[in-house]
Amino acid sequence: MTAGFTTAQLIEKHRPTLDQALDAIRTRAYWSPHPEHPKAYGEGGSLSAADGQAAFEALRGKRLELDQPGTVGWTGGEVSPYGIDVGVEYPHADLDVLLPAMRAGMAAWRDAGPEARAAVCVEILSRISARTHEFAHAVMHTSGQAFMMAFQAGGPHAQDRGLEAVAYAFAEQTRTPQTADWSKPQGKRDPLELRKAFIAAPRGISLLIGCNTFPTWNGYPGLFASLATGNAVLVKPHPRAVLPLALTVQVAREALRDAGFDPNLVALVAERPGEGIAKTLAVRPEIRIIDYTGSTAFGDWLEANARQAQVFTEKAGVNTVVIDSTDDYKGMLGNLAFSLSLYSGQMCTTPQNLLIPRDGITTDAGPKSYDEVVADLAAAVGGLLGDDARANALLGAIVNPQVGERLDAAPGLGEVALASRTVANPDFPGATVRTPVIVKQDGARKRWEGTEEPAYLAECFGPVSFAVAVDSTADAADLLRHTIREKGAMTVGAYTTSAEVERLLEEACLEESAQLSLNLTGGVYVNQTAAFSDFHGTGGNPSANSTLCDGAFVATRFRMVEVRRQG
Repeated sequence: MTAGFTTAQLIEKHRPTLDQALDAIRTRAYWSPHPEHPKAYGEGGSLSAADGQAAFEALRGKRLELDQPGTVGWTGGEVSPYGIDVGVEYPHADLDVLLPAMRAGMAAWRDAGPEARAAVCVEILSRISARTHEFAHAVMHTSGQAFMMAFQAGGPHAQDRGLEAVAYAFAEQTRTPQTADWSKPQGKRDPLELRKAFIAAPRGISLLIGCNTFPTWNGYPGLFASLATGNAVLVKPHPRAVLPLALTVQVAREALRDAGFDPNLVALVAERPGEGIAKTLAVRPEIRIIDYTGSTAFGDWLEANARQAQVFTEKAGVNTVVIDSTDDYKGMLGNLAFSLSLYSGQMCTTPQNLLIPRDGITTDAGPKSYDEVVADLAAAVGGLLGDDARANALLGAIVNPQVGERLDAAPGLGEVALASRTVANPDFPGATVRTPVIVKQDGARKRWEGTEEPAYLAECFGPVSFAVAVDSTADAADLLRHTIREKGAMTVGAYTTSAEVERLLEEACLEESAQLSLNLTGGVYVNQTAAFSDFHGTGGNPSANSTLCDGAFVATRFRMVEVRRQG
């Protein structure tokens, strides 16, 4: 669709997609309008693989023009985890100019109504989708994800999460009718009559604080939830992963302008090295909503100090898998090996602690001792990653030096069951690629109930996992509860052939509020979630105060304001 289209045209174009998204969040069935396969792109205005790579290469070493008010200089400096300079420069903003400019367009955006806002948001997502190959390279070279993961998670899966947020936003805003005639009988007297209007009024400017590992996947839900509910959105990317979100801002501004709205409803704030602008922004009175993914320390700071804003955080957690028994030992090992290896464990959903009874488990391959289970899992990971080409495709690159430091320190925490090795990447010699390490730990109750916290009760973000020997499955359930309650968890997994154990673990997760996956042995993994069907996090334990996505994630981004008139 060309520039100068009307919102009515947009609604006609995108209402079918919105209706399908609304149906999907009600049924929780599989649905996606965004193809996962790279070969699906290249026609109908979308970039082909070659065009997408060329578009990314054309960005390198250039300034990304956004035509934002208040630009007072330029900043950049991203270096790919694969060892190449990204070299893009971004506008550096005078906040005292930019923030008032962002507020200026909010009244017209509010008055457009939920359906028009949803249609514009879907238009933004459709334009991003057409450039998925370009975005994939931007995500790959800022996050260190391998290309196929960057393509899928950074492209269609992220776009799905954005659309999911738009659907929830529309549903919540339209739960109340826009107008109502109210008449109260008065007996013999004339009735009391009022004409009432109900307007979804936005809170103000929303601040998105992006993360390094999944800039679009984690960023799009908050961005589109706020925009669809009438708020302006200021995007503050992680300094190492600016490009994917800067391109998103560029697309959003173009779509808003084409639809007749103020492009300053979406803007970028890129920081200079060491500037730490997030803390400054977070407490400004103009900022009324904050979406954040990152460390627990800064998430806790935001929740405590950004009191003028509604704060949505996804922080750190200690994800746990309980291994009690299985009727598919080979499938269990393969599934866990993949889960531990994907993106070098640099996912907030990657399992860290594997709780295994020290007396062993029962399997379809016969009884297996604790040592055998750990050794067999180590062999499964080693076999999966034994071929360097496959290893590179699964592992990607280590995203930052801190992950490498934790990986190097892991052997000092206990007996190493699987040592990490360095994998050469022939396409990117500057990449740091490492296989996972598995460390044995004693999970005796006296250790985790004691005053000295064991290593496995702290998040060790990256390809580090602990095989924790527990005295029994009942003790594993208690340790699981303790871990979720004290440290939080984005995911919990379990393997058992016992209905009683299954219920025990389900009850623990229900009471402590954690998402549970049982007996995954096929092509679905504990660290993957599907938009429109799976909830990412619960918002009910210390790892996150919200979930992606549900009604609560969008409902507090606006307030229903009533205007009454005499009938």
